[in-house]
Order: sequence, then structure tokens, then C-alpha cells
Amino acid sequence: MIDVRPQLLLDVLDVLIVAFLFYRLFAMIKGTRASQMFVGLVVIVFASIVAQWFRLSALNWIIASLKTVWVILFVILFQPELRALLTHIGQNRLVRALIRVEEYGVVSEVIKAVEEMSKDRRGALIVFERDMGLRNYVETGTRLEATVSAELLETVFTPHSPLHDGAAVIRGDELVAAGCILPLSPTEGLSPLLGTRHRAALGLAEETDAAVLVVSEETGAISIAHRGELKWNLDEGQLRSELAAIFNPRPEDGRETGEESQPA
Repeated sequence: MIDVRPQLLLDVLDVLIVAFLFYRLFAMIKGTRASQMFVGLVVIVFASIVAQWFRLSALNWIIASLKTVWVILFVILFQPELRALLTHIGQNRLVRALIRVEEYGVVSEVIKAVEEMSKDRRGALIVFERDMGLRNYVETGTRLEATVSAELLETVFTPHSPLHDGAAVIRGDELVAAGCILPLSPTEGLSPLLGTRHRAALGLAEETDAAVLVVSEETGAISIAHRGELKWNLDEGQLRSELAAIFNPRPEDGRETGEESQPA
């Protein structure tokens, strides 16, 4: 006698997964015009199941002929919602732990902003959250929860603005908060050229796995702190190389890059 229990469990799991996906999609579009379209689509799918169950040949033929159109229509109608859902899945910590997501779009925006601020000698402190959460530090600042862009970062670090003196924290492609307070490094013997921003960047890099960019208000020099080390006065190529090594490390990344470490 064949044991049907394993297949039954798989069928139940299949139904639960599909139900969860539909629930999440509906929760994201609830209250929008797309919700009505979603209900209509569910009705059509139900009609397809009924047509197959009762063997309604004409209705079944029409529905089968329109399957390709349905897929295209679904993608067009729910493009913003699908993008938001995929972004939400991609930012999940479990998914990020299993699949390394490259964040070059965000990195490019940050580099663009940092270079402009370096030219104008506008001080800045920008934190990339990695695997360790930075909730304690985020709560010390002002919540923004906005998509990262060079223009937004330059606005945040406009001199004399309320958020200028704190740190901006980036999580994924989102600027979570600005004006955040970071811990100062207790390391002794740091160069007098390194001000409070550099000590704060190094302090966070010593306590967490975050990557922290600093623009010096006095010299315009760009620095990066990561894993308890501060690399100072980087040019554009060195900065891109360092960020690429952090976000997309390779086995040979123990190399010498030739940039200056924090000045003695």
C-alpha cells in the first residue's frame, strides 16, 4: 500500500506558500487602485479552476488562450507592487546572508555626493549598515527612510543644517536616519588631523561591521573606516576599490591597495 502522507504534506506546504505570497502582495497593495485589479485577477483564476473542474470546454479554451496575455498584464498592472515586494525580499536579513546583494547603485550615489562635498570641504559622516543592526544609533537621530540619492545626501550635510553634524545611516538602498550620534574611538595616538567625525567613524568601525565614510571639513579629504581600521585621504579610485572589497569581497582581498592608513 502506498503511503500518501508525504505527498499530502507537500501539497499542504505548496498551498501555504502560495497563500502567503498572495497575502503579502495583497497587503502591500491594500488601499490602492491595484487592489481592485488584484481581486478581479483572483476571480478570473477561480473561474479557470471551475472551468477545468466542470470541463467547460468553451470557457476553458478562452482562458487557456489568454494565459500569456494574463502574465504580461499582471506584470504591467502590478509593476510598482512587484518591485516593492522584491525589494522587501532582497532586504531581508536571511536572504542577504544567503545571497550577497551588490549595492553598486547606492554606492555610486554616495560616491558622487562625497566627491562633491569633498570639493566644497563640507564635512560628512555616512554609515553603511552591514550584517550587524545599528538600531541603537539610528534611534539617536532623525528618521528619514528615503531612497538614497546624491542630492539628498548633499542636502542633509548642508552647513548649518540641523542634521549636518551627525551621521547618516544607510540600510540597503534607504537612508534610514540622519543626525545620528556615534561612539568615539578610545584609541590613543591618533593624528591631530583627525577630528571628531574621524573618531566617531573609527569608534563605530571598532564596535560593529559597518563601513563609515568621512569627509573632512578642514581638508576635504575622504576617509573610510571598516573593521577597526581607518584609511585616510583616498582618491576616487581607491574609494571605489575599498567599497567594492567591502560589498563584494574576493578571496584575494588581503592585498595591499597602496592607500594611506590613518596618519601617525
